[in-house]
Amino acid sequence: MKHFTFAAAFRALYDKAVASYSRGQRGAASFFSPAETAFLAANGISAQHLYDYAEDFAQEGMPDFGTAIGIELVRRDYFLNVQHGRPSPLVLDSAGLPSRGATLHGIAWLPRLLPKARAKLRGELAPSLMYSCGGDRTFFQAHDIHPAEFLSVVWRSPDDDAVAAWVAARTAAK
Repeated sequence: MKHFTFAAAFRALYDKAVASYSRGQRGAASFFSPAETAFLAANGISAQHLYDYAEDFAQEGMPDFGTAIGIELVRRDYFLNVQHGRPSPLVLDSAGLPSRGATLHGIAWLPRLLPKARAKLRGELAPSLMYSCGGDRTFFQAHDIHPAEFLSVVWRSPDDDAVAAWVAARTAAK
């Protein structure tokens, strides 16, 4: 594994995914060669993650490359240094997520976002889920939080209440 060139290799795959999606190609499994898929997996990333970025970027103009690599650098760090390069066998069941209208300490969407962020960190997102989807991006914009920053805060925070306090402080500061 080459660490120093990770960003450039990720950029090439991100650009390839956006171009493939823009040409009408569909399905994460069809986007990358076996070697590219192996590179992603060795860094704790799935082809589905890049497909989701490409799909949303093509349809909505976001997340851009800077946001995608920021998120994936946090995930990669967690994968390599906490999980020691071993993927989790678990998958978050989307049916168990809190409703879109749920609140935590008066903060809408946060109860739904927290398990998604934890699942993103651990590589446990179901293919039907995306961290930094449209609903997540609305939350991040409303609270002036970068998705990668939030992922890092969730990693460092001991519990949901600590994250909620951080979000409330960030929101008050804007």
